[in-house]
Amino acid sequence: MFERYYIKPETIDRLRASWLSEPIEQYVQWLDGQGYSPRCVHRRVPILRRFGEFAQQQGAKQWTDLPAHVEPFIANWIREHGKHYEEPLRWVGHEARTPVEQMLKLILPGFEGRGRSSKRADPFQKKAPGFFRFLRLERGLRESSLCHYVHYLHRFEAYLKRIGLESLSELTPLMLSAFIIESATTLSKTSMTGLCSSLRVFLRYLHQEELTARDLSSAIESPRRYRLSEIPRSIAWDEVRRMLEAVDRRSALGKRDYAILLLLVTYGLRGCEVAAMTLDDIDWQRERLLVPERKAGHTTAYPLAAVVGAAILDYLQHGRPETADRQLFLRACAPRQPLTAAGISCRTNRYLRKAGIEVARPGSHTLRHTCVQRLVDADFSFKTIGDYVAHRSPDSTQIYTKVAVEALREVALGHGEALP
Repeated sequence: MFERYYIKPETIDRLRASWLSEPIEQYVQWLDGQGYSPRCVHRRVPILRRFGEFAQQQGAKQWTDLPAHVEPFIANWIREHGKHYEEPLRWVGHEARTPVEQMLKLILPGFEGRGRSSKRADPFQKKAPGFFRFLRLERGLRESSLCHYVHYLHRFEAYLKRIGLESLSELTPLMLSAFIIESATTLSKTSMTGLCSSLRVFLRYLHQEELTARDLSSAIESPRRYRLSEIPRSIAWDEVRRMLEAVDRRSALGKRDYAILLLLVTYGLRGCEVAAMTLDDIDWQRERLLVPERKAGHTTAYPLAAVVGAAILDYLQHGRPETADRQLFLRACAPRQPLTAAGISCRTNRYLRKAGIEVARPGSHTLRHTCVQRLVDADFSFKTIGDYVAHRSPDSTQIYTKVAVEALREVALGHGEALP
């Protein structure tokens, strides 16, 4: 594998002379399979060779000794190279940490490292260690729901640490009120509702496990929210066309994004549903699109629209990287991993802004709202619309009864006398 990236024999001999030549070559093969550029390989291999020399000088004799030398090597790398960079020191350290930890993950089963992890540790692991086990096993919550608890309780844990509270048994209603008031300055009403809900469940659990003397959940009052107080953040169909025209479909990235945008706006799919789609979910013979395990708890089969099918086929033939992964949409740059729901929302946001379309909280859900609003304007029943987009509750569809968006636009642009 070294011969593929290096021409000079002396360079290859120097790499093969390293006691880490085998794992380094295995790492280069992994980079090649993930689609990394030769420039990236040339930048990372010298770092790994230097890491091998450093660890050997510090007494490492076998590969299992390497994890103990990662942090000293990172610190030494920052001391040697930090003064030559304008970037913050954390980026200098990240430049060395990434290849070292990626290589160790390949050769040492179970190695985790300190790199950027997509999964956050559960809060209150020491003070209330059984809480998330309780949520998973007794309440049967999905991982997507647990992420909300992790997010909000991390805020609460950080607050308690900041005020110096050591034991949860010392919690008081006054402390809880101060935390709620402080959080309300940075969170929206919807986020505050989620925060209060998570906090109440946590406080009830603490009392149930006798970690607090009394149930403090009653001290948490959610912000008052009025039903149907907001309007859907949809866009007009002319704006949809402008957004689609902003996609450069000549590139592999554009082919992928064009197919994603069509799926979102045609079927009203959620970003997570598009991200979870696999090659097996497209039945080309029957011209059907399958969306499994939706939020409402069922699977939906849609007829595959010609324009959507053509966009997906164009991406598969001319834009999708060659990989054994069955996920439909993959990252355009290395590593060749499945695109996430957050990535899909970011791409949607980019094209909305590129087309000059102003909308509150632009993202993948904007196109979902647009799909529903178009069905409402076409006089479909709300039961049909709710089934089409897999609303879990009829209340989710009822918000679209509040306004006739196109009629209001006509009123805003004219005198409105022609409207009934």
